[in-house]
Amino acid sequence: MKPIWVVDDDQSIRFVLEKALEKAGLPVRTFANTRDVQEALANDTPQVLVSDIRMPGGNGIELLQDLKRRHPELPVIIMTAYSDLDSAVSAFQSGAFEYLSKPFDLDKAVDLIQRAVDEGLREQGTDEAHLEPPELLGQAPAMQDVFRAIGRLSPSQVTVLITGESGTGKELVAQALHRHSPRANGPFVAINTAAIPRDLLESELFGHERGAFTGAQTSRRGRFEQAEGGTLFLDEIGDMPYELQTRLLRVLSDGHFYRVGGHNPIKAHVRVIAATHQNLEQRVREGLFREDLYHRLNVIRLRLPPLRERREDIVLLVRHFLQKSASELGVDAKRLSDAALAVLQHYPFPGNVRELENLCHWLTVMAPGLTVDVKDLPPELRQMPGHAPRVSLQQPAQVVAPRDEVAQADAAASAGLQKPAIPLQAAGPELDAGAPPGSPSQQVAQEGWEAAVARVARELLQAGQAEVMDQLTQRFERAVIQAALGVTHGRRIEAAVKLGIGRNTITRKIQDLGLDD
Repeated sequence: MKPIWVVDDDQSIRFVLEKALEKAGLPVRTFANTRDVQEALANDTPQVLVSDIRMPGGNGIELLQDLKRRHPELPVIIMTAYSDLDSAVSAFQSGAFEYLSKPFDLDKAVDLIQRAVDEGLREQGTDEAHLEPPELLGQAPAMQDVFRAIGRLSPSQVTVLITGESGTGKELVAQALHRHSPRANGPFVAINTAAIPRDLLESELFGHERGAFTGAQTSRRGRFEQAEGGTLFLDEIGDMPYELQTRLLRVLSDGHFYRVGGHNPIKAHVRVIAATHQNLEQRVREGLFREDLYHRLNVIRLRLPPLRERREDIVLLVRHFLQKSASELGVDAKRLSDAALAVLQHYPFPGNVRELENLCHWLTVMAPGLTVDVKDLPPELRQMPGHAPRVSLQQPAQVVAPRDEVAQADAAASAGLQKPAIPLQAAGPELDAGAPPGSPSQQVAQEGWEAAVARVARELLQAGQAEVMDQLTQRFERAVIQAALGVTHGRRIEAAVKLGIGRNTITRKIQDLGLDD
């Protein structure tokens, strides 16, 4: 079997992949740049090519495109640390077999390469389309799945149903599907079926002839005609009136429609993309949505995750939206302190990405200084109980203090002095077995850890301590990350998986909290 070629300017990536593939019984050849690959291709070809996108002296996408012209059957896997939509779409549309975002799980990477070897498959696509700035951003696995789906769906004409909560970016995904498709030169027409009165919606969609109804003094083209040769995006399709659903079904079935008051059929050369935040299956059961229309729309379903399912993307999105707002307003971009970012990462964001974008715009206008701290966040966000860190455990560990610090606190209290802040640590009940009745340690054990945190917070607030939220958040995160690293024997990636946070997130927090020391 021919060797696997790995192209990356990062020596550590080449070394790790080489050893892992050799362990899996696959021959490997590594390259530090695309020039060496081009020279090697003059005499040989690989079984599979694994290439980074951005490297000094060459571009992985350009290498991929050149390989696909010369060896269209060759599977190519693209790697990148730049987790944006352009990278994923460019990779797939240039013919990549798969897209691998860094940092990646080594076992999964080897499995992917093995699959490329075994199946010999590749993805087909169109020429690369450049979009600036990126339409969508995300490092979370759920968003990487969305990027892959967009890359695969863009070249096709298939009807797509986008589902997700309000504010998750459904229209942005629809625009991305259009802009990366063969219809990109045609119009993209969007209509929110819930925002138009039902008496006007039929005319808005299909147009009307002169005299079709009172006030129709001229003929008018509807959205289907306006989108001719392009894409029609039907937002909030779940709210479409039942009687209009029949007309839409007819268009999707045979591709023809009539204007209101018209007698001549009009051919619709339009790709339809629909979106809804509602549960269409439930709407069908309730008799509010036609089952046959549901099946016509639900050819391919693309679910967008809410922001609470991709918290590791919050930092990336905040930086992007702050830069975007600063550019629009002609001011310097602001940055959030680690404490402010911690608040945002624990906030539920019921309005999802749209709410986060609005928040960043508010901060650009309202926050003083270039560095945004917790005190600069909107009052309603700081006061919302949802932004406080919460942990659900089957058998919650108690929040206790080391015995010597408890003794110091008790002695200070007996002497009438201000009680010092007690560091929070997670410990099992057995640590409290010998504590004297009534001591702070025993009191914490009886209270439960959440009540104990609230008590310590009250004490700090009453003592006039500054930035109490920041103090408690850092102590909480330090204790939880230390516990996770203890369970995984220091393996950070495994700890991140167990905690449900991103690998980049745990690395940054370890550095910020001084756990590397």
